[in-house]
Amino acid sequence: MTSTAEQVDRLSAWEAREARLHRVLPYVGLAVGALLTTAAPAPMGLPLAPHLLVAAIAACWVAWFVNLHPGWAARRTLMFVYYVGLLALSAVLVLISPWYGFFSWAGFLHSLLLPGIWRFVGVAVSAVLAATAQGGGMPVSLSHWLLWCVLVLFNLGAAGAMVWFSSIAERQHANRKRLVDELAETNRRLAETMRENEGLHAQLLTQAREAGVTDERQRMAREIHDTLAQGLTGIITQLEAAGQARDRRADWQRHVDTAIGLARESLSEARRSVQAVRPEALESARLPDALGELTRRWSAINEVRTEVSITGHAQPLHPEVEVTLLRAAQEALANVARHAKASRVGLTLSYMADVVTLDVRDDGIGFDPEVRPAPRQPDGGYGLTAMRQRVTGVGGELTVESEPGGGTAVSASVPALPGGAS
Repeated sequence: MTSTAEQVDRLSAWEAREARLHRVLPYVGLAVGALLTTAAPAPMGLPLAPHLLVAAIAACWVAWFVNLHPGWAARRTLMFVYYVGLLALSAVLVLISPWYGFFSWAGFLHSLLLPGIWRFVGVAVSAVLAATAQGGGMPVSLSHWLLWCVLVLFNLGAAGAMVWFSSIAERQHANRKRLVDELAETNRRLAETMRENEGLHAQLLTQAREAGVTDERQRMAREIHDTLAQGLTGIITQLEAAGQARDRRADWQRHVDTAIGLARESLSEARRSVQAVRPEALESARLPDALGELTRRWSAINEVRTEVSITGHAQPLHPEVEVTLLRAAQEALANVARHAKASRVGLTLSYMADVVTLDVRDDGIGFDPEVRPAPRQPDGGYGLTAMRQRVTGVGGELTVESEPGGGTAVSASVPALPGGAS
């Protein structure tokens, strides 16, 4: 683009100099013609008396249309009138004296002011005037006519080629200028687009930061619920039970020991949640083993019989998938302890080709999903919401089925994304 612009600038500078030359040359031709006509009158020319007056009129004609009003060059009608007058004055001067053939060449130069085919009409007429001047006046004999015809053809060919190539150069310059203008407009739009993109990029960064903050808040909320909230709930339950068993030393001690163990585990899990580390149960065991240990401890604390079954070929899953299933099992069991009043709970982990499913079923009191879509927690039901967010966050699906007196079934299906050994 820079090279093309430089070429257009150089061509524009050359055209400016050429235009100044075209405005000056007619006066040079008039001056030379007048000087030679005065000093060496042509023997076959017309009377010399009026030639200076006609030359002055021609000079004024050119000055008025070309020099004093350069903006008229774009007005075709005015330029047509100017050119006809120029040819008429040139014809009179050439008839007065052939020396004014120097001025008749202005017709070739200024034919470029005419549009289209009229340029070549002007060149043809100017060629006739130039040949008449070069032949010493109007032909009077056959040989003179032959010479005049040769001169006309020569002038017509030379001047016509000049005008032809000038027209081509003019079109090429116009095309280059149009190209440069288009490139400049494209660059301007590109610059505007880049400024808009910078603003959009800044906006996206702001939104990304806000989204990151929101995601981290949601993650911490889920982790707090899955660790501190459930742990504190269990501790409160054990301490209440210890208070009721204060006369039974063994039962009291058992509940207190369980509460202390839950407090330590909750504190450890809270620290791991803040550091975004996997649950401790998955650090030292595979998912089926971690679920088995989870249900065993939950059964001992809540005194509810549990059964765990594994179907399919157990395989290591992506860490996020295993954490999701473990947290879903924790939440489902916590809901059973708080609401179901169940005597038996069954947990099934099913490994299939593309999906891993966790089912938690109890024989508790159940509920009517049409009236109450899910068991609500004291904190407003965030537990089920957190469970659903976790499952859908890894591309899975959570369903809850229940009926009054018929127990509750919670099913979490997640993609079987492979991972390293747990």
